[in-house]
Amino acid sequence: MEGVIGLVNKIQRACTLLGDYGDDRTLPTLWDALPTIVVLGGQSSGKSSVLESIVSRDFLPRGSGIVTRRPLVLQLYKIEPGQQDYAQFLHTGNKKFLDFAMVRSEIQQETDRVTGKTKQISPLPINLSIYSPNVVNLTLIDLPGLTKVAVEGQPESIVQEIEDMVRAYVEKPNCILLAITPANQDVATSDAIKIAREVDPAGERTIGVLTKLDLMDKGTNALDVLEGRSYRLQHPWVGLVNRSQADINKNVDMVVARRKEREFFATSPDYGHLANRMGSEYLGKLLSKHLESVIKARVPAILSLINSSIDELEAEMNYLGRPVAIDASAQLYSILELCRAFDRIFKEHLEGGRPGGDRIYGVFDYQLPAALRKLPLDHHLAMQNVRKVVSEADGYQPHLIAPEQGYRRLIDGALNYFRGPAEASVDAVHFILKELVKKSIGETQELRRYPTLQAEIASAAIEALERFRSDSKKTVLRMVEMESSYLTVDFFRKLPQDADKGGSPISSSVDRYTEGHLRRIGSNISSYVGMVSDTLRNTIPKAVVYCQVREAKRCLLDHFYTQLGKKEGHRLSQLLDEDPVLMERRQKCSRRLELYKSARAEIDSTLWGK
Repeated sequence: MEGVIGLVNKIQRACTLLGDYGDDRTLPTLWDALPTIVVLGGQSSGKSSVLESIVSRDFLPRGSGIVTRRPLVLQLYKIEPGQQDYAQFLHTGNKKFLDFAMVRSEIQQETDRVTGKTKQISPLPINLSIYSPNVVNLTLIDLPGLTKVAVEGQPESIVQEIEDMVRAYVEKPNCILLAITPANQDVATSDAIKIAREVDPAGERTIGVLTKLDLMDKGTNALDVLEGRSYRLQHPWVGLVNRSQADINKNVDMVVARRKEREFFATSPDYGHLANRMGSEYLGKLLSKHLESVIKARVPAILSLINSSIDELEAEMNYLGRPVAIDASAQLYSILELCRAFDRIFKEHLEGGRPGGDRIYGVFDYQLPAALRKLPLDHHLAMQNVRKVVSEADGYQPHLIAPEQGYRRLIDGALNYFRGPAEASVDAVHFILKELVKKSIGETQELRRYPTLQAEIASAAIEALERFRSDSKKTVLRMVEMESSYLTVDFFRKLPQDADKGGSPISSSVDRYTEGHLRRIGSNISSYVGMVSDTLRNTIPKAVVYCQVREAKRCLLDHFYTQLGKKEGHRLSQLLDEDPVLMERRQKCSRRLELYKSARAEIDSTLWGK
C-alpha cells in the first residue's frame, strides 16, 4: 500500500520542485491528475489539531481568528523505525529542521513574508515535507479556514476570497475532501459540509471528520452524525478527540494525546461500539487506504496523461532544438548548418516553393512596362522642342542634308529618361530581396533560438544585397548608355527619304525647318526610341536577375562564411548566444520531460515490476 502512495508522493514532490502546477501552463499537469487530500473546515474547527494528530507532531501555528493564511502542501514520508523525524521546506532548499518548534516559526515567517503581518491571505502555497516513522505516506493540503465575517484588519472581500481559494482546490475531480466539523456545532450549518455538498453531492469524494467530541454538552452525543443518519456519506464518519488547550499549553506529547484519545473512545458508553473506527490513528490509515484505492483506479488515466504529455514535450524539444555545443569546431559546424537552413528557405522563396519570388516577376511584367509608358517622350518630341533642339544643334551653320546632330541630341535626351525606370527596377527587386531575407530568417525555425546570429546573418545578407544592387545598377545604366553611345544605323537607313520635284534629295535649309519636316523628325525619333524601349524592356530584367537574383541565390552569404572562418572561439559562442526566454523554455521542457518519463518508469516499476 505504501509503495503506490509513496510513488504518488514522490511524483508530487517532483512536480512541486519543478513548479508543475498552477494556472500559467498550457498542458494539463501531472499534479492535477494525481489524487490529493484537501483539509476543509471553518476557522477553529480543529483542522490544525487533526493534521498534528496524523503527523504525531506539534508543528502548526496557533492563535485566535485566521491562522492559516496560505495553503500548506504537507507531504508525509514514512521512514525506517528508529530514524529521527525531520522536516524540509521547498523554499529553504535541503535544510533539515529537527526542532518542530522551528518548523512552526518558519511557517509563520514564510506566511508573513508574502502576506505581511496582517490578516491578509495569499493563494501561494507553502510546501512542507515531514519524514517520520510515525506517519503514513500522504499528501495533505491545509487551506485557510472558512469564515462568515471579516475581522478587524481584513477587507470585507476576504470571506469570498477564502471561499474562492478553497473551491479552486476542492472542485478538481481528483481531490479528496477531508471535511472537518466540530461536534459541538450543528452539522447542517457546517461550512465544510456546505461546500462538500455543492462540489460532491453524491459524497463519493468526501470523508467527514467530527472533532471535539469530548466538548459536547453532557447528555448529548454525535451518534446521529457518526452513524450516518444526519448526513450520509459514501465513506464512514470519523470522530476525533483533540488535545485540549490546557494540554497544548503543557506541551503534552502527541503520543500521550493519542493514548488519551484511544481511552476516551474505548471507555465511552456512547462511542465504545465505534471505538475501532474512531481516532486519529484510524483516520490516517483510512486516508491511506482510500488514497491507495483512488490512485489504483486512476492509474490508466494518469498513464494516458503522462504518455500524451511526453509526446507533446518531445515534439516541443525537437522544435526548440538541441543545446548549444561547447567545442569551437562544433559551434562552427552548427552555425554553418543554421546558415544553410536559412539559405535553403531563401531559395525556396525565389524559386517558387514559398511565396515572394513572384513579386520580382511583377516588377518586370507590370512595374517596368508601366514606368516606360509614363516617360515624358511626347513632351520631349513636341514640335516646339524638336525645332529648338534641331536649331541649337545646327549652330551658326545650318545642316546640309539631314539634321544629324539634332537627331542625336533628341535621341540622347529621350534615352536619358530610361535611366529612371532602369534604376527603379533595380531598387524594387532589391527591396523584395531584403524582405525575403527577413522573412526567411523568421521562417528558419532553427534560428529562432539565436537572436545574435539572426542579426549577423541579416546584416551580412543585406550587405551582400547592397553590393549586388550596386553592380546591377551600374549594369542597367551602362545598357542605357550603350543605346545612346551607338545608334542602330540600319533603322535610319530604312526610313523613307524626302525628294524634291527634280528628284534630288537636296533642298534648302529653310525647307528643313518646316512643320512637316519637324513632325517627321519627331516621328522617326519616337519610332527609334520605341524600338530601344522594347529592347530595354527585355534586357533590363535579364541584367537585374543576373546581377541580383542569381547572385543572391549563388553567393548571398559567401563573404559571411569567409569572415566566419576567421572568428575565434569566443566570438562563435557569442553568435550562438541563445534567447534567454528560449533557453529557459527548453530547460523547463527538459525538466518536465524528465519528470514525466521518470513518473512513467516509477509507475511501471511499482505496479507491475513486483
